[in-house]
Parts: sequence; structure tokens; C-alpha cells
Amino acid sequence: MIRKIFIASALLAPLSVTAQELPTTPYLPLELATKAADAALKACVAEGYNVSVAIVARDGATKVLLKADNSGAHTGASATGKAYTSAAMGRDTAGLSAFIASKPENDGLRYMDNRMVIQGGGLPIRVGKALVGGIGVGGAPSGDIDAKCAVAGLKAIGAATE
Repeated sequence: MIRKIFIASALLAPLSVTAQELPTTPYLPLELATKAADAALKACVAEGYNVSVAIVARDGATKVLLKADNSGAHTGASATGKAYTSAAMGRDTAGLSAFIASKPENDGLRYMDNRMVIQGGGLPIRVGKALVGGIGVGGAPSGDIDAKCAVAGLKAIGAATE
């Protein structure tokens, strides 16, 4: 009898461990967030831009913030705000800015949360179809350059680049 219980528990044990290891919802592991931020920072630095890069989780909490040497004092807050905005709205910040500009009745979106920065350089992070966070880059001379560096971060982790 004891032998049967032992065999049954041995056979069932791997199933219970496997079930515990699977996340119930998609998320962005810190290792991938760090890899994306590092790749985005290196892409901008290689072009001569001293920027900051922020990665936020789906809930808007900052996971990673990297500041290049000699980056401006404002760049950390800019990058974090862009990442937060992309995670919160599920879209790129340049596109959101253009949407607001084309429909002035939506200008209130700028003021719905003081953490939002609606300028180019923020992109959502999607793993498969799941929105898991946002990446923001701040400090290059234009939002287009910031966004280009953010795309390099997304590519480094195999995330969608829209």
C-alpha cells in the first residue's frame, strides 16, 4: 500500500510543479526588461545621443531606468513618462500625440494622469498579443530618434515593433 502511494505521488509531483511554474497572466520578466533597456540605450549612444531609457510593467510600475553618461536631468522623467503612457494606453506616444492633435476634443487625454508624457519615444511592449509594459526613451533631439532607439530595445527581446 505504501508503495502504491509513493508511486502515485511520484507520478503526480511533476504535474503540480509544472502547473505552479506557469504564470497565470503574461508579464515582462526583469531580465527581458533590462535587456531591452540596455539595447535601446546602446542604440542611441552609438548615434551620439545621451538619453535615458525606462521600462515599465503593464501596471505602470518602473522596472528599469538607465541613464547614459551626460544625459540631461529631465531625460529620466521623460523616458519614464513615455513608457508609462504607452503601457497605460497600449499604443505609441507619437501616434497618441497625432491623434490628439487631429481631434482637439480629445486634448483632455493629456491631463488625465500627471505621469503621462505624450511625445514621441514611447512604445508598448507586447509579447505575442499581450500588452506587458512600455518602453520610453528621452533625450535625443526628436521623438522620432527616441522611438528608433526604443524599437532597437523591442527587437532585442523579440517583442512586437508594430
